Amino acid sequence: MTDTLYHLDPKQCALLVVDIQENLMQVIHGREEVAKNAALLIRAAKVLDIPVVATTQYVARIGPMVPPVAEALGDLPALDKLEFGCFNNEAIKTAVKKLPATVNTLILCGVETHICVYQTALGALNAGYRVWVAADAVSSRVKKNYKLGLARLREIGAVVGTTEMIIYDWLGKAGTPEFKALLPYLK
Repeated sequence: MTDTLYHLDPKQCALLVVDIQENLMQVIHGREEVAKNAALLIRAAKVLDIPVVATTQYVARIGPMVPPVAEALGDLPALDKLEFGCFNNEAIKTAVKKLPATVNTLILCGVETHICVYQTALGALNAGYRVWVAADAVSSRVKKNYKLGLARLREIGAVVGTTEMIIYDWLGKAGTPEFKALLPYLK
């Protein structure tokens, strides 16, 4: 039992930001919260030196990342795909394989919960990664699909938490320079 109980160690984590794009986000349930929390996860990852991989779905049609996420990503390019699951795309699989060898856990945020996030989680689990999904940084066009997507993610072995749960687990304690850098965003 204790083998499955662990804290999130920043050295063992990478953040995967999935398809938070302008044209799709216009119809996503709770889109403002998703964008805000995804941007917060990206900022926290940068402060804690956690690698970030970002993807877009057919960017020519669905458009660029929404401004809050694009701003948080800065000059980090998003890898474009046609596949729904990131692990079905060779360029993204290559980027994940290039992560530090210590990375064994992928934190997912993005859209849609029941399609790209679910299929990406399934691919990551099959590739041997532990997977966490930030429930308040993912969503779908329809609330029912979001809820069923989260339920299915739990069933296949992903851990479902919140943005704050993930960030505070990464931080581990108050009073550090990293905690102080993120505190304004956590209030």
